[in-house]
Formats: sequence, C-alpha cells, structure tokens
Amino acid sequence: MQRPPYFFLFLLASLHLLSITSQGQEKSWRADSLVELPGVVITATRQKEKILQSPVSVEKLERETIRMSAQPSFFDAIENIKGIQMITPSVGFKVINARGFTNTTNVRFVQMVDGMDIQAPHIGAPMANALGPGDLDINSVEVIPGSSSAVYGMNAINGTANFITNDPYRYQGLSFQQRTGVNHINDENRSAALFCETAMRWAKAYNDKFAFKINAVYSAGTDWYANNRTDLNPAANTSTYLSGLENPGKDLVNIYADESSNRRTVTLNGKQYVVSRTGYAEKDVSDYHLANIKGDITFAYRFKKADLSYTFRFAHTNTIYQRTNRFRLDYYITSQHTLTLKTNSLQARVYVNTENTGNSYNIRSMAENIDRSFKSDDAWYKDFSNQFNTSTSNGAMISAAMADARNFADMGRPQPNSEQTEQLIDKLRTINDWDIGAALRVKAAMYHGEMQHDLSKDFLKELNKKYKFSLMYGLDYRLYDVVPDGNYFINPVKGGSNLTYYKFGGFLQSTKYLFHEKIKVNAVLRIDRNQYFAPKPNPRIAVVYSPVNQHNFLPL
Repeated sequence: MQRPPYFFLFLLASLHLLSITSQGQEKSWRADSLVELPGVVITATRQKEKILQSPVSVEKLERETIRMSAQPSFFDAIENIKGIQMITPSVGFKVINARGFTNTTNVRFVQMVDGMDIQAPHIGAPMANALGPGDLDINSVEVIPGSSSAVYGMNAINGTANFITNDPYRYQGLSFQQRTGVNHINDENRSAALFCETAMRWAKAYNDKFAFKINAVYSAGTDWYANNRTDLNPAANTSTYLSGLENPGKDLVNIYADESSNRRTVTLNGKQYVVSRTGYAEKDVSDYHLANIKGDITFAYRFKKADLSYTFRFAHTNTIYQRTNRFRLDYYITSQHTLTLKTNSLQARVYVNTENTGNSYNIRSMAENIDRSFKSDDAWYKDFSNQFNTSTSNGAMISAAMADARNFADMGRPQPNSEQTEQLIDKLRTINDWDIGAALRVKAAMYHGEMQHDLSKDFLKELNKKYKFSLMYGLDYRLYDVVPDGNYFINPVKGGSNLTYYKFGGFLQSTKYLFHEKIKVNAVLRIDRNQYFAPKPNPRIAVVYSPVNQHNFLPL
C-alpha cells in the first residue's frame, strides 16, 4: 500500500520536541563534586535568598527542569508555571500574562534578562523573546506572578520575569542545537511547512580573570493564517431582515477595510441600511513568513574586588504583531547595550534599548487604502446607491439588489494576489501616513541607569552579623526618546522634535530576623516620580514565619 504523502512530514514533526545538541564541557560539571543546594532566588528582593523565605511568591524554572521540559523552548515552558498564562497572537510572538490580566501587549509585566529590562521603547513592552536568550544560554527563570512594583517600579504591576543566563566563567565550551518541526498539517490555507531553529553558544574564560560568551539563534517558518470570518456586526441590518451572508454591513474578524470607519448608514428607497465596503482578507495583504535572527556577546573582567562586564544584544524580527490592529513586522530591529559593575555590596549598570520598525506596516490601513486607491469612499457609496435603485426598479429582491450594487461599486477593484495589488502593497508600505498609506516607521530609544547598595555588607556589616538586620537602597533613572512618526506619535508642543519622557525613583529595603530566625520581616518603600505626575509612594511589608527549615508561612 502506498504511504500517504505526509508520512515523512509526520516523521519530521516528531523532531519538534527533540534536539540534536553537541555540548562543550562545562568547567564545574563533575559528578564527584555535585552538591545539592537549597533553592535560591534574587528577583523577589534583588538579593540572594532562599526561595521559600522570599517575601513574595516566586516561581522558578531550574536549569535541569528546562532541559527536561517537553515544550519547544524555555520560553514556551513558562506557560506551565502556576499563575501564568501565555497567549499566542503569532507563532513568533508569545506574550506572558499573570494575575488574570490578559493582553496582547502586556505593558504592566516586566521581562528582564539578568536584571535588564528588554522592552521595546515605543511599545513599552518586550517583543516576546525576540531580544531574550536562547535555550543554550538559559540557566533559570524566576517569575513573580503578581505585583512587584515596590522593588521594580510601576510597570511591574502584573508580574515580573527574570531570565538568568549562564555565567561564562562557569559554563564554558562550544554548544550547538538544531530543532525542526512541521505545522500547517491538514490546513486548508496552505500545505505543510517546516519550522527550524538553529542555535550556537561559545564561552571561554582565561585565568579566571577575563571571559566572554557568544550566542546566536536563527529561527524560520510559516505563521498560522488568521482567517476568522466571524461577523462582529451581525445585527446591523436585522430591522430590514438582512442577516448572515446577506448582511451588507458585515465586519468579519480577519477581513480588513469593513470596520466601523469603513461603514455608512445609507437611505435606499426610503429605508436605512448599514453598508460596509468590501474588505481584504489578512492573508491577501500580509506575509506569513517568520524569521528571527538574534544574538548576544558578553565580555567580562574580574578585578580584585569588582566584576565589570559589557553585553550587546541584537534581534532582527519578521513576524505578525497584534495590538489594537494587526501589524506585519519586517526588518524590525531591536538592540541593547549594557555596562555592569558589581562588587560585594554595590551593583551599578547603565543600558540603552533601541528600536527601529524597519519596513513594517499596519495591515488594516493597508487594506483600507488599497480599497481607496481605486475609488474614494464617496464615489463607492454613490455607485452602490445608484445601482441598488436601478436593480430594485427592475424588480430585483432586496438581497439580490444589494449583491448587484456591491458588484457594480467594486468594478475595477484590485483583486487579491494580482500584480496590481502586489504593486500597491509595495507602494503603500512606504507611505508613513495611515490616511493614505500603511507604513509603521518608528525609531525609539530607552536610556536607563540604576544602582543598588547593600549597606549590611560593608557599613552595617557588624550590625547585620549581631542583630540579623540588613538594609539596602537603590536608585534608577530612565529616559525615553521617540522620533515622531505622524501616526502613533506627534509632538504637540514643538513640531518635528523628538518626544522625550523621563522618570526616576528609588527604594529602601530592610530585612530583620526575629526569635532565633523563625520570623523574617521584610519592608520596602519605593517612590517613583515621572515627568507628568506627582511622586507616587509604593510600600510593601511581608512577614515569613519558619518554625522549622522545611516549613515556611507567609501570613502577610
């Protein structure tokens, strides 16, 4: 019996959960030197502490747990964490949500890599894991599925995730990973397609003084086709008994140019009808090819009492992005430069995130302006009305007259996948005005500086040792700089000038152990001040009761 044509594709699909990995030797990985340590986290209070004694709930994915996960990547595995929901507007764009606040752009969830915020400045949120680490460099993931704004600022209302990468001093060698999968099996929109991801990591240390690591990840595939034809405006013409396929005011989910701004109420033969223009399917005006090229390089040097490191991250993304509208991101570039200094008690870093939307465009505006390129709204509705009156005068039923009127008004309309439509797409994606074009042209940068000082490790060292009391403070400053694009951003004060916005803040945190370390009290006071609002205090107090090492209670 002849095997079905997808037999070999199904075999490839099984590789989606497998990796072909060649791992270099890790400096400290010796079977005879393994020691089981208690779980430690740093995200809860910005300093190392036992996970069960942290003042807030922290969920952690350890290195080995990530390796054994059946998910395609560590980022997908985050969905299995308690209290976390992952939504997928695109195969190449997944969004972490917590506390029940679901949004395709979660601007109130902070996503960090080794303590650095990796948000795209103009969006105010991370572009999924485009700028984050790959699986070869991830060491652990710490997630606070709740507010941590007392420590990390007002953006951390819904939650915080910190991706901790492998130390180049400890984890050395050359690693390679290849993943392959298949999607679009039995998809009516297209034939089966491969999804591939290739990753490489190389780390090396010299005399325990200088170390570097390099990571590179390339992934490519075909996105799911957004082709939902549910009518969002089904009751538009129920008073005239036109519904379902006969509804001339339809607003189909993934058809664009039939939305509210593309509809009018017209009076025909003494009756009012809601009529929308004929839209284009998303698949007809968008590209579903996925590609993500990202990488990072770190140089680190150890002085006698301090560590200095520089990290550069870069990502080039082609994918679908969803906010109020759907966008096609093409040659979308994000990057981050970071300089970090650490001592036993002091940590200071400065970093800058940059964003360039490249050749991206608004899919809805693209469809609307393809429609308007051959006939204005006024002309289209005039032709529609005239033909409807002609058809009904000739004895046509209302539903048939509606169909005749639409066909007549659409005469000369660019057809999907035609050379004319492709030329219009190429033209409109370069026009940075959504009234007549579709381009998304934004350039933005975010400058951030912060420091934190643990006084209990130097000035208050004896106090900490004698009374089990620690005190830490931190300061940060952030500046956004956005080039106005005329669509999202317009400078209302000084036309043509960049939009700038700053904020600064600080926190004071103390921890005290009582009753032979059975009670731990943690108190934090943070104050944030931004350019347009008064200072906002944000306090937090937590008490952890540990009658024995294995049992910990958080009554507050």
